[in-house]
Amino acid sequence: MAHILVVDDKEGMREFFEIFLNKEGHEVSTAARGEEGLELARKGRFDLAISDIKMPGMDGISLLKGLRELDPQLPVIMITAYPTIESSIEAMRLGAYDYIIKPFSNDEIRIKIAKALEFSTLRRQRIDLREAPPEKYRVEVFVGKSPKMVELAKLMVKASQVSSSVLIEGESGTGKELVAKAIHYNGPRGEAPFVAINCGAIPDQLLESELFGHVKGSFTGAISNKEGLFEVANRGTVFLDEIVELSAPLQVKLLRVLADQTFRRVGGTEDIKVDVRVIAASNRSLEEAVKAGTFRDDLYYRIKVIGLVVPPLRERKEDIPLLCQHFLEKYATQSSRPVPKIRADTMRILTSCHWPGNVRELENVMERATALETSPEITPESLPPGLAGVQEGFLPRDGKLLALPEEGLDLDATLAQWEKELLLQSLRRAEGIQRQAARLLGLTLDAFRYRLKKHHIEFEKGKHGT
Repeated sequence: MAHILVVDDKEGMREFFEIFLNKEGHEVSTAARGEEGLELARKGRFDLAISDIKMPGMDGISLLKGLRELDPQLPVIMITAYPTIESSIEAMRLGAYDYIIKPFSNDEIRIKIAKALEFSTLRRQRIDLREAPPEKYRVEVFVGKSPKMVELAKLMVKASQVSSSVLIEGESGTGKELVAKAIHYNGPRGEAPFVAINCGAIPDQLLESELFGHVKGSFTGAISNKEGLFEVANRGTVFLDEIVELSAPLQVKLLRVLADQTFRRVGGTEDIKVDVRVIAASNRSLEEAVKAGTFRDDLYYRIKVIGLVVPPLRERKEDIPLLCQHFLEKYATQSSRPVPKIRADTMRILTSCHWPGNVRELENVMERATALETSPEITPESLPPGLAGVQEGFLPRDGKLLALPEEGLDLDATLAQWEKELLLQSLRRAEGIQRQAARLLGLTLDAFRYRLKKHHIEFEKGKHGT
C-alpha cells in the first residue's frame, strides 16, 4: 500500500482518483488547491503525488517545484487537459516523473502509477543496500532437480567466483533476479551492495540521472549533487533488469562503464572511477534486438561475457512438486498454520499446466491455495477457476494438437478458447501493456483490441495470473 497525494481543483477528478486508488489498495489524500497540497506534503510523507497542471492560484508547475524542494525523491505525475510542448518539457525539466493527458483510460493511469511507485520504492530503499542475508540466496535454495536447472546451478557457481559481466535471459516470472542475487551473494562481492533497477520502469529522462547521478544546477530541479547507482554500488553489483529497454544514448554511456569503469554525472566534467560488476537480464532476446538494430552489438558482447538462460517452468516439470512444497511451507509458516499436503489429483493438474507466468504464477497459485484451503489437503477446488483450461493437453504446439479427446471436441469453441488464452498470456507477459502484447502475437493494436472486445476481456494487472 502506498500513500498518494492527489491535487486537482476539479472535485470530480479528486473523487475519481480517491475511489480508483482505494480500490487499488492505496491510501489517498486529496487537495483542491496547490497551496493545500504543498501543506499536506509538509506534514506527511507520500510515495507519489499526482497533480493537475492548470489550477487557480498555485498551478501544477509551481506545486511541482515546491514538492521537489520538500522531497527530491518524490515522483510526481502531472495531468493536463491542455497539452503543450512547452508545459510538458518544463514539467520534465523540473523533475516530474511523467505526465498524462486527459481524457485517459484506467489502464493507462494504472500502469503509470505502478511504474512510478516502483521507481519510488527504488529511491526510498537505495540506502538499505544489504537487503537480505546471503543465506536466502544460496544456490541450492531455489534450483530444482531437472537437468536444465542442475546445469544452471553449476554455471551460477562458476559465475559467482569471477567479476565478468553476466547476461541472464528468460521469460517473465522465471526468477532472473533471484539468479542475479545468488551470483552476487555467493561470490567475493557478497558483502558489498547489490543494487537493482528496472530499465523499463523509469522514463528515459530520469534513468540517466538515476544510474549515473547529477551535479547541482545541471538542470532545473537539480538542487543538490546526487550519487548515481553505479557510485552507490561501488565494489558491488548493479543489476540492470530489462536492459533491452535502454535507449541508444544510455547504451553508449553503459558501454563506457563496462569498458573502463568510468562515467560522468549528468552535467559533470569529472570522470568518476568505480569498481562495479554488471549483471543484466532480459525477457526478450538481446541477440534479436541486435539484429533489429535496437541494441548495440558491441554492448551486447560486453554484457554477455557469461550468458545464462533460466528455463520456463513448462520445461522443468519435474521441479513443480518441489516448488509447490517450498511455497506451501513458506505461506503456511507465515500464517502459523500446518503445512497442507497436495492430493494426487491436484498435483496432476499442476504438473500438466502450461504456466505462462512461470514460477511467479505457481507461487501465486500456492499462496492462494494455502489461504483458502481449510482442510489438511490441497484439492482441485483450491486452485483458481480455469487453471485446468491452460493445461498443456489443450494448447497447440507447432500448429498441432497435443491431445485430441477420445470423445472429440467442438473445433470452433476450442479455437476460441485457444485465442482467448493466448490473448491473456500475451497480456500477462507484457504486464498489461496492450501494444507490447499485440506485438507478441504479431497483431496490430487495433486488431488486438478487437479480439479483446470479442472475448469480453477486461484485463487488469493483478488478475489473470499477473
